[in-house]
Amino acid sequence: MDFGNFGALAAFICYIAATIAVVARLFHSKGPHLITVLTFGCLAIIFHTLSIGQSLFNQNEINFSLPNVVSLVTLVISLTITTIALRLKINLLIPVTYGFAGFWQLILFFIPKSPHIPLIAGKLAVVSHITLALVAYCILVIATLYAFQVSYINIKLKEKKLVAVSHLPPLMQVEKQLFVILLIGTVFLFISELTGFAFLENFLAKNNAHKTVLSLMALLLYLVILWGHYKKGWRGHKVLVMTNTATGLLTLAYFGSRFVKEFLLS
Repeated sequence: MDFGNFGALAAFICYIAATIAVVARLFHSKGPHLITVLTFGCLAIIFHTLSIGQSLFNQNEINFSLPNVVSLVTLVISLTITTIALRLKINLLIPVTYGFAGFWQLILFFIPKSPHIPLIAGKLAVVSHITLALVAYCILVIATLYAFQVSYINIKLKEKKLVAVSHLPPLMQVEKQLFVILLIGTVFLFISELTGFAFLENFLAKNNAHKTVLSLMALLLYLVILWGHYKKGWRGHKVLVMTNTATGLLTLAYFGSRFVKEFLLS
């Protein structure tokens, strides 16, 4: 077993241990034992970082194959959620984030090795556009997770099941955080689209048209959500459905065609 595979396996074990530590005490009156959860979470992130470093970087090139990109995205989201968990109660988000990141590390053992898809680090415009796009995607996925948490708290409060939300932050606080995160992610997505139009010659080429159209549709939908909330007071189930739809479109834009090319047609 090489060092990259060892790191992925160790990350999987630590992610799952952290997930179990949360789920086992999710509805406990005192909630999960945060020190235990974040200790395993931090260890998982360290091993995850070591693992992806082996497969992502190759001399002066960056291997942006689909598995590496997904692994990088899950790492950034896990790191962000872990940082947020140091200050805020996000017990519903941790098992989803860590669970998916952990199982993706396990999946990497079983999927075929993907072709090397280099990104030359010297191409500043390309690197800037991709970095902004990935940052936007990570932030907007976190916003989507927040939307689920808002919906869950709202449903339990309407059902008067206060015990189910006693370990969670107040609804209004989580909802406010949701729209702040959504706004930040939308700004990053808007800037990434501008850099694509301004600096990438093939941004509107036929082979990239579907990516551009889907990402613009997602951007438009995120803008509509923000407008609807701040001007019309939209919240709850409507925001959850629209946020999921927008994130789904963005996921298809970023990963749909690459999945077909790298796995179904390889």
